Amino acid sequence: MVNWVLRGAVLLWAVFFFMIGARGVIDPTSYTDTFGFTISGVAINTLRADLSSFFLVSAGAAALGALVPTWVRALLVPAALFGTALTGRLIGVAMGDPTNFGIIQGMIVEALSVLLLVGSWWVLSRPVAASAATDPAG
Repeated sequence: MVNWVLRGAVLLWAVFFFMIGARGVIDPTSYTDTFGFTISGVAINTLRADLSSFFLVSAGAAALGALVPTWVRALLVPAALFGTALTGRLIGVAMGDPTNFGIIQGMIVEALSVLLLVGSWWVLSRPVAASAATDPAG
């Protein structure tokens, strides 16, 4: 039962971030409202490519890890990406970068994402107990 709940939670997470990434490919200016920065000139192409790929790869790896039991380690890919982003934000805050509610919200989302993905990997990668293996609901 816990495995199905975790798989469902990770799939919902993946769908959410897939939508953010797909929207960014189609309309990179959507990131300006979501993340609170402005872009101009050729930077829009870099934003379309780099930020969208971050979300799309994260979503794809999370979905793969949730749907294919032998690929549960794929959950560590988005965990590493979001953990690296969180680390970068923490370094920025420590070095005096300006912060606002959006930065704090991003850090919370990144931390919760890492917890969800690493926790799901941990639980889903453990061998199924003998009693749970015979229980169809387990």
